Amino acid sequence: MARTLLVLATYNEAENLRLIVEAVLALAIPSLDILVVDDNSPDGTGDIADELSAEHPELSVVHRKGKLGLGSAQTGGMEIAQLHHYDHVVTMDSDFSHNPKYLPQLIAGMDTHDLVIGSRYVAGGGATSDWGTIRRLMSWGANTLVRLTLGLRVRDCSSGFKCYRVGTLCRIDLSQIVAKGYAFQEEMVYRFQLINASIGEVPITFENRKRGETKMSLREIAGLFFTVFRLRWRRLMCRLSGHGGM
Repeated sequence: MARTLLVLATYNEAENLRLIVEAVLALAIPSLDILVVDDNSPDGTGDIADELSAEHPELSVVHRKGKLGLGSAQTGGMEIAQLHHYDHVVTMDSDFSHNPKYLPQLIAGMDTHDLVIGSRYVAGGGATSDWGTIRRLMSWGANTLVRLTLGLRVRDCSSGFKCYRVGTLCRIDLSQIVAKGYAFQEEMVYRFQLINASIGEVPITFENRKRGETKMSLREIAGLFFTVFRLRWRRLMCRLSGHGGM
């Protein structure tokens, strides 16, 4: 039976972590383990993760020394998935913006795809009504920019709710990832498309967080623009030099 590692990257999610872990475990997904990667959260999230690890043998914790970014946390989880020979690795938010109920659909998509994205922008997908107009416009604008600039074919480039085939991840040099923050989501889609991996999308309803504060900032938005145009420039230079890779 295929083994799946769910990576939860956390920073100040003390109000959510136990609830999200319990919701995931309640699904009783076969051969699913959980890895919490905590960036030294000052609110005690790391301590809660340790308590959960003591209660649930399928859960382990990585404590990092500081706030090093979502992208590097998820990359670290992917490297652990490779090291321990998992078949799939799932990334999702820890604040219930990604409802765990969609996990079986994402994992089932591995039967036919190398990457499956929980998507707001395919038929049947969307967001709850409390997701404000400004955030909707920002999300739509960012997705449109990324798709046009990098030539991506998927609809939801910025979704952090993904399931990856580990065997395909091994074809990507994770040490060459440019993005450290939220732009990591777009870059991974881009790199999967570059190697002609099969990418699918399943509809989800994105939910606004009920507890805790959003981690999105102007710095993260600026990082997205920087990453997208840097990737575009590097790709152009590779083509001009006659090299197809990155």
